Amino acid sequence: LLLFSLSADMDLNQLEAFLTAQTKKQGGITSDQAAVIAKFWKNHRIKIHESLINQSCWDNILKNMNWRVDLKSQSRHVDQINTPVALVEMELGKNGQVSFLL
Repeated sequence: LLLFSLSADMDLNQLEAFLTAQTKKQGGITSDQAAVIAKFWKNHRIKIHESLINQSCWDNILKNMNWRVDLKSQSRHVDQINTPVALVEMELGKNGQVSFLL
């Protein structure tokens, strides 16, 4: 929940609405848990958000990219046959580290 609210860069009103909705969901969080999350978010939101942004940046190094579009040839439902599916493989580089595939 916390990572979702941070990655969405929610303001205080959005966070409170989101946490309220989570307390009302079956199997959701308690009001006490929501209060702890809100307090932590208020104190550390900027640091954690900046850290998430830094981790997600890949320094504009795209080493290789492959893509293709496939068509489903088998399915449980006839209407899903011949549905196009795009597959993309990107080899990225980050700060001189070994490349990785997505």
